[in-house]
Amino acid sequence: MTEKEIQLLGFEVNHDDGGPTWDKYYYYSYYIGGLYLQSNASDEVTPHSCNSEWYVEFLGSAIRFTEFGEVQALINLLESRKRK
Repeated sequence: MTEKEIQLLGFEVNHDDGGPTWDKYYYYSYYIGGLYLQSNASDEVTPHSCNSEWYVEFLGSAIRFTEFGEVQALINLLESRKRK
């Protein structure tokens, strides 16, 4: 998945505010109905390497999504089932 696709899905950007300037990174998050999806951090994504892809996972879980369509379907399903 690309960073642009994560943005299109409505994820919020979160910046690291601590540490030295050269150590700054950011990641994306999406909170829905008590569940928290989080992307890998920007410092883990290196263009032209084996780690060039972004992914999202449920915080604290071993469930990872790498495909835009899967995350889009998951978000649509969760959003449609939220209690009002």
